Amino acid sequence: MIVVNGGSSSGKSGIVRCLQAVLDEPWLALGCDSFVDALPARMRASDEGIVFAADGGVSVGAKFRALDAAWSQGVAAMARAGARIIVDDVFLGQAASRRRWEEALGDLDVLWVGVRCESAVAAGREIARGDRPVGMAASQAEAVHVGVRYDLEVDTTHTESLVCARVIAARVS
Repeated sequence: MIVVNGGSSSGKSGIVRCLQAVLDEPWLALGCDSFVDALPARMRASDEGIVFAADGGVSVGAKFRALDAAWSQGVAAMARAGARIIVDDVFLGQAASRRRWEEALGDLDVLWVGVRCESAVAAGREIARGDRPVGMAASQAEAVHVGVRYDLEVDTTHTESLVCARVIAARVS
C-alpha cells in the first residue's frame, strides 16, 4: 500500500498515474477526489459535508468525517483482501490525517510518500486547471505536511511526475 499526501495541484494524481504505469503489478488508485465525487451532491456544499470556499479554504462536517472513516476502513479491507492500492490524499488535518489512516490500515505494509511543490508553481497549475478555487493550492502547499512523517518525499516543483514515480517505485520493488 502506498499513501501519497500533498496539497492541491502538487502533482499527486500525475504521479499516481505514472506509478500505475511503471509498477510491475496492477495497482488501484483511490483518492480523496474519488471519495468526494462519490458523495451525494447535497453533501458537496453542506456544513455537514464538505465546503470549498471561494478563497480556496476547505471545511468538513460530521457526516463527511463519518463517511471518510468508513471509506478509509473500506480501502484497508481491499488491501487486506490482496489489492495493491495507492491512496492519493490531502491531509487537511495534518498529522491527525495520517493517524486516521494508520488506525484504518493497522498492520498493513505502507509506504508513506509526501509530494511537495512550491506554492507559486502549484498556484500556476491551479489556474491552468481551472477546476479548483483559486487559493487552494497556495493554502495547502505547506499546511498538509505539518507534523506528518514520511518514508519518502518527492518535489514536483522542477521534477516530472514520471521521475518522481520511478523514485517511489524503486522503494516498492
